Amino acid sequence: QVQVVESGGGWVQPGGSLRLSCAAVGFTMDYVAIGWFRQAPGKVREEVGCFSSRDGFTHYEDSVKGRFTISGDSAKNAVYLQMDSLKPEDTALYTCAARYPWYGSLCVDEETEYDSWGQGTQVTVSS
Repeated sequence: QVQVVESGGGWVQPGGSLRLSCAAVGFTMDYVAIGWFRQAPGKVREEVGCFSSRDGFTHYEDSVKGRFTISGDSAKNAVYLQMDSLKPEDTALYTCAARYPWYGSLCVDEETEYDSWGQGTQVTVSS
């Protein structure tokens, strides 16, 4: 059974950093597409970025470009979301989703293409 599990959330002051992990359970991160999503209270879920393991392709939503970085570590079977220069508006429940196997060089086109979703990890940015 393909599962993903997030960790690494918490509280941080504005300007701080956090690194979220998306760990694979039951499959390897060698041929996978990963999406990172967030949902703040009262708002719709949005994709902040995605990753394709084939060539390490990444794509980011405009509001996080230059601040967030997605990377993969096949040895640890995980994909990370490094979040720097955090702002209060980044406060949300962050969730990763996986499409496995995925042989494409780009990310999936629609979030409906992801077939495994984690439970999420809360990120709170406040002073």
